[in-house]
Amino acid sequence: MIINKFLARSMATVLNSIFLILLAAMLLAGCGFGPQVGALQSASQFVELGGAAAVRVEILFGAGTLNVAGGAEHLLDADFAYNVAELKPEVDSSNGQLVIRQPEVRGLPNLRNISAFRNEWNLRLNNKVPMELLMNVGAGSIDLRPADLSLARLEIHLGATTGTIDLTGDWARDLEVVIDSGAANITVLLPNDVGVRIDVDAGPTAVQTSGLTRDGDFYVNDAYGESPVTQQIALETGIGLVKLVVGDAE
Repeated sequence: MIINKFLARSMATVLNSIFLILLAAMLLAGCGFGPQVGALQSASQFVELGGAAAVRVEILFGAGTLNVAGGAEHLLDADFAYNVAELKPEVDSSNGQLVIRQPEVRGLPNLRNISAFRNEWNLRLNNKVPMELLMNVGAGSIDLRPADLSLARLEIHLGATTGTIDLTGDWARDLEVVIDSGAANITVLLPNDVGVRIDVDAGPTAVQTSGLTRDGDFYVNDAYGESPVTQQIALETGIGLVKLVVGDAE
C-alpha cells in the first residue's frame, strides 16, 4: 500500500513532537527519586580561540533558559546558573570543534520529582572566526541573536520551546539556515535589507508571516534578489506556532 508522502511525513513529525512534549514533561515534573534542588550555583567559563581558522559549535541543551549571542573576547565566554548538581554543564573544545552540553544520564538528567529547578545558560561566541552553529534544544526558552557572528551555517532543532531567533542585522556573507521547530512557539525576526528566501515544509504548526510575500513554494522579503547577501532558510514545522516577521513589522 502506498502512503501519501506528505501524510507520512506529517505523522512522523507529530509523533516526534509528542515525544518531545512528553520528554519535556518528564524533565519539568513527575514522581520518583532522583536529583534534588539545592542552592543556586553560578559559574563562568571561557575557551580560548587558539589558531582555529574555522569552528563548528554544537550547543546541546536539555531544559531551562538559553541565551546565545556574539561579542565574546575568546571563542566562548559563558555564564551558567543551575540549582541541580547534575545539571553542571560540560564544555569540550578540540580540533576546531566546540561542544557545550547538558550532562547526560540515560539520555538526559533524571529531573523527575523536581518542580523548581533552574538551568540558565548565557553564551557569547567570537564574532570574527568563521563558524557553523548547531543547536539542539529540548524544552524551555531560547533567545538567539547571531547577527554579529561570522556564520556560514546555522542549524536549530527545537522541542517544547518558546522564544526568539533574531536574524536581523548587517550580514556580510550569505547564510544557510535550517530550523526544525518541533513543538515550539517561536518568533523568527528577519532583516529588511538582506535578501531572505524561506522554504517552509509545513506540518500541523501554524505559520504566520509579516513583511513577506509568496513566491511559488517560497516566501521572500523585498530585498530578495536585490541585496548582495542572501539568507536561505529551510523551515520544517511540527506542532505549535512559528511567526516569521521582517524587521519590526507586526
